[in-house]
Amino acid sequence: MKKQDIQRVLELLGEAYPDAAPQLEYSNPFELLIAAMLSAQCTDMVVNRVTKELFGKFKTPKDYLTLSEEELARRIREVGLYRAKSKNIIATCKILCENFNGEVPNTREELMTLPGVGRKVANVVLSNAFSVPAIAVDTHVFRVSNRIGLTNAKNVYKTEEQLMQNIDESLWSIAHHRLIFHGRRVCSAKNPKCDMCTINQYCKYYKHTRKA
Repeated sequence: MKKQDIQRVLELLGEAYPDAAPQLEYSNPFELLIAAMLSAQCTDMVVNRVTKELFGKFKTPKDYLTLSEEELARRIREVGLYRAKSKNIIATCKILCENFNGEVPNTREELMTLPGVGRKVANVVLSNAFSVPAIAVDTHVFRVSNRIGLTNAKNVYKTEEQLMQNIDESLWSIAHHRLIFHGRRVCSAKNPKCDMCTINQYCKYYKHTRKA
């Protein structure tokens, strides 16, 4: 996609989704870290339901260390992969207490030393908790970016790399949210609503299917 077309696509998505923003509910970087860790293979709605009770009782990494993995797993069992997530959260809280004075680090490199924190979760925390320009590539961002032609990549890392190259750094964070909203509301995995899509004139997929 040409540079000017990319700019126009982002403008149109901005007009279509003026409410684009994080959907995970949190009040500080630590809560966002926990919520983001819980969100893998799970909807934000379910995560928010689980964390509403969790965050009411456990405020700091030290608080979580009063729980066993089994106890935490019972509290988060509504999310997918809850046993693995419980193990990672307890291990992460231990590291935060021992190595970071109970605070969430604000660099990607440090965040990714935490168990269960990959590049996507790190980017979510950096972008939303610390206002560091970043693009977290989840399933929606990966699908939409490659489908419409913002990127042409076969994995999430290359997709992130190309998005960073093609989009102005000042727009990375908001572009991430707009692509997610578009993926959820219009550009779904199955049966995308192409006819009602505000950017279909620029979309590689739409142009291809219309010719077919």
